[in-house]
Amino acid sequence: MMKSIELEKAYDPEHFEDRIYKLWKDSGSFKPGGGGDAESFTIVIPPPNVTGVLHLGHALNNSLQDIIIRFKRMTGKKTLWVPGTDHAGIATQNVVEKRLRARGIDRRDLGREKFIEETWKVKDEHHAVISRQLAKIGASLDWSRERFTLDEGCSRAVREVFVSLYERDLLYKGNYLVNWCTSCGTALSDDEVDHEDTPGCMYHIRYPIAGEDNVFVELATTRPETMLGDTALAVHPEDERYRGLVGKKALLPLCGREIPIVADAYVDREFGTGVVKITPAHDPNDWELAKRHGLDLINVLTPGGRLNEAAPEKYRGLTVQEGRAGVLEDLKAGGYYIREEAISHAVGHCYRCRTVIEPFLSEQWFVRMKPLAEKALASWRRGELSFYPRKWENTYEHWLSSIRDWCISRQLWWGHRIPAWYCAGCGETSVSRTDLSSCPRCGSENIKQDPDVLDTWFSSWLWPFSTLGWENDRCNTADYKTFYPTTALVTAYDIIFFWVARMIMAGLEFTGRAPFRDIYIHGLIRDKKGRKMSKSLGNGLDPLELVDEFGADALKFTLAFMCAQGQDLLVDRESFKLGSKFANKVWNASRYILMNLEGRDPVKDPALNPADKWIYSRLNGAAKNIAAAFTSYRFNDAAQIAYEFFWNDFCDWYVEASKLSLKGDSSGGEKDRAAAVLLDVLARSLRLLHPLLPFVSEEIYGKLPPECKKGGVQNGQDGAAELLINASYPEWDEKLDDREGEARFSFLQDLVTRIRTLRAECMIPPDKKLRAAVRTGGEGAAARAAFLGENAPLVKLLAGLGELSVEADRGEAGEAADKAGAIGLAAADFEAHVFIGEAADIRALLDKFRKNLERDRKFIAALEGKLANPDFIKNAPAELAEAEKKKLSEAKDRTGKIEGYIKNMEAGS
Repeated sequence: MMKSIELEKAYDPEHFEDRIYKLWKDSGSFKPGGGGDAESFTIVIPPPNVTGVLHLGHALNNSLQDIIIRFKRMTGKKTLWVPGTDHAGIATQNVVEKRLRARGIDRRDLGREKFIEETWKVKDEHHAVISRQLAKIGASLDWSRERFTLDEGCSRAVREVFVSLYERDLLYKGNYLVNWCTSCGTALSDDEVDHEDTPGCMYHIRYPIAGEDNVFVELATTRPETMLGDTALAVHPEDERYRGLVGKKALLPLCGREIPIVADAYVDREFGTGVVKITPAHDPNDWELAKRHGLDLINVLTPGGRLNEAAPEKYRGLTVQEGRAGVLEDLKAGGYYIREEAISHAVGHCYRCRTVIEPFLSEQWFVRMKPLAEKALASWRRGELSFYPRKWENTYEHWLSSIRDWCISRQLWWGHRIPAWYCAGCGETSVSRTDLSSCPRCGSENIKQDPDVLDTWFSSWLWPFSTLGWENDRCNTADYKTFYPTTALVTAYDIIFFWVARMIMAGLEFTGRAPFRDIYIHGLIRDKKGRKMSKSLGNGLDPLELVDEFGADALKFTLAFMCAQGQDLLVDRESFKLGSKFANKVWNASRYILMNLEGRDPVKDPALNPADKWIYSRLNGAAKNIAAAFTSYRFNDAAQIAYEFFWNDFCDWYVEASKLSLKGDSSGGEKDRAAAVLLDVLARSLRLLHPLLPFVSEEIYGKLPPECKKGGVQNGQDGAAELLINASYPEWDEKLDDREGEARFSFLQDLVTRIRTLRAECMIPPDKKLRAAVRTGGEGAAARAAFLGENAPLVKLLAGLGELSVEADRGEAGEAADKAGAIGLAAADFEAHVFIGEAADIRALLDKFRKNLERDRKFIAALEGKLANPDFIKNAPAELAEAEKKKLSEAKDRTGKIEGYIKNMEAGS
């Protein structure tokens, strides 16, 4: 005999979530299991910056990974989710420098070695914070395999790749125009520059033609201070206005330097005056034009963003803004200034500190990307990569087809130092897998290592294989052989250029295989107005605060429920009540079931009644559909199917139906049978829900009797045998598939739902039992009537009926419609008459319905008028217009139903 099992009265995730996570971790449940022959399923976490904190975007990304990892673990895969963090060169160095400045210390005074020591301290401090945050949201990562992009193994892989690229002539150093952040003091790749529309001015200036009196050409620029570095003017070769000027020279205002006038098809003759100034050291397009024409390169800026020695003396040392003001003042004084006009234009900003980017001529290291990109495109075209959703394939193809060389050197101290040494004796540059103390060419010990470090993304693009032990072409570590290539990458679309495509290129180049098969690109989280969440807008949500308020399951389930492929998520704090209410529903339903086990002795292999067969079939279908949704990364579909099954099918229908057997006059044997089925369905349902609601499902599952925990252990770690995390996920079973039974029960549900709706609209109290007469019709009428007759006690329980008569249509007129006080309910396969007059005042109801009908007709007329207004349709947002149409449809359905009620009541009165 069983005793009732007590769950806490109120769902309180704070009471058990930390305990459950420790239980999972200590039992080894996060480590790969599945047996020796099991197929592997591997994800490497997109490594968060070690000095950051998890924001809601991280919570979304890691929640989705955790869901799919838990699902695959329960299907018996050898499942590995690799944790790790990124050293985040610029971001981390900025954090440390800011701390030092607060203490009055400059990093240059501290020195490189001491500065790096300080940075490691900050890294360790922040890493602990991130690990706690990931645990708090329930991330089931294998912490025994945690990696860091600057750890020894990853560092060896980085050096191996750098040297290999150099040996393959895919790496070079040269002067090039780079994106320069004057605040961070380093070059940035194109992908690290955010372009924002910014107010500015277009300044119109005249340039004198050398050797000719009072002959000028007019041009316009947004950067007058850079004219100090002009080395040419350019016009289109087919522009008749300037054909006579090509080959002549112009005088550079304020400098007096003669510069050539060249013809180049790059110039847009329709834009402005058709004349452009060429400043090769400060504009990427001018740089390319200068290479074609052999023009001089004059850099007029220092790395700190001030005008340098190449500028006239009066401007030297000025900031860009100060220099612009001074140049404009002198242009006006010299008669060169014409006018200016306000404009809005895209200006590049540093993705980290938001400083305006300066195109800057500098010597840097670059990777030749085109040969790598060709391999990555070929892999995709061979079908080795699958994007979810597929629209991102176009972005991938476009970016790789138009790729530029990648600037990988950064003028920082924190990061992977470039393994190149320069010899002062013979001038040799040596790139080496090991540190050098002398020049390999001449033997001189007067050598210095390159002071720069590699771009943070240079270590990140190796992440899928460096984390699994790859260090060179001869790699044969057990993890690399077992788990590489990984299976899936889950990431947001804002880093597809930074990271995804580069990882594919690196994997193909150094391992010969794409680093993953599936690439799931999810949307970004925005507020309800569609704005990105940011500190400046004050619209950000802290995921840890949401966990404290609603629980980790509520956070995870809500994000999954709202994560439709190809769409951003619009959320606010209230959104997470959805997940909280669902977790609470699971708790309360389970509590009710477990409380009603007192004295029960659940039987093995119980006989099933129609409701039992129906719920097993519904669960069977839900498991099949959820598995299909997870496999194709349709997280919102999976969450919605799970929600509908548990809330509607299980709680609203099956648990209510089970009360017929568990309570009342049922025999002890019937109650034992019902308890056995109810417990089994609950256990299967918890397994179904676990990937989406891991904490609450595990807590409840742990309370179930041992005989309910069927399905085997997939992980096999000590102490994990009884844990839900290691149980089998419900699989579709043909024997449980009962389409005919579902159809019959759906017929019963339709009848009950209509009677319940009528009760509510007529405000019949729950304790008032009604009388109903049902006549089935159409094909199979007799079978449906027999089914209702056999299940009359269930219908009466669910619909609140005291008396139910059922008959099949034999083509004769029914007499129920002639009964006073009855309201008819008609469906395609039945008609029912509910004798409302026996429980309510018909005249009062008629008055109520007539008033409601009058109100709804006015509402419909107003809506139809609005929707017939061309201005509304033209100007209203599409979502608003659709919402109004939906309201109109619902109002018309409602009036049709009320008209039927009124007609029935008037006929019977």
